[in-house]
Amino acid sequence: MIFSEEPKNNGRRIGYARVSTKDQKLDLQIDALKAKGCTLIFSDHGISGRKASRPGFDKLIKTLKSGDTLFVYKISRLGRSSMHLAKLLKYFIEEDIAFCSLSEGINIITSSGKLMYHMIAGFAEFDADIISENTISGLQAAKARGQHLGRPYKLTRQQVLKALQLREGGNLSLSFVAHKFKVSPITLERAFRRLDKNNN
Repeated sequence: MIFSEEPKNNGRRIGYARVSTKDQKLDLQIDALKAKGCTLIFSDHGISGRKASRPGFDKLIKTLKSGDTLFVYKISRLGRSSMHLAKLLKYFIEEDIAFCSLSEGINIITSSGKLMYHMIAGFAEFDADIISENTISGLQAAKARGQHLGRPYKLTRQQVLKALQLREGGNLSLSFVAHKFKVSPITLERAFRRLDKNNN
């Protein structure tokens, strides 16, 4: 689907280009951005779009302001994922920053561009729901297999058994045994309760 509307903002025309590997060239993207009147172009060379930190992109976001228009050669050059892209487009709309993807002809200031934004946002929400469902299913499956969820225990089962033998065999205090195993008395008491529960 191609949208041919030109951006309506009257501010600066700023471009962003990115290639994922060092052997790729930015020339094609930069030439296309210059042809659209971009006088300021930020770029990242040899950096994957999935990287959380991209020097050129980070500078771009700090530079953009209301009334500007951001151009990219392809929409895939911008976001790390559909969720990240949806957040960026939402930010641009809220800040009155026009966004135009040359290959897809998308301009979010126009009605057709806003429709595309809502489609991307819908896919992002769907992705988030799938990830959430898969995470919950994975946690439930792990719990059913008896796997411990959350932070690892400070004492292994063998250490807890030794601590219990030491306390009962030597008639020693909980504090003394806890000190021997370099844990707090509360941690040791919880470990004893957990051991007792698993044995029942």
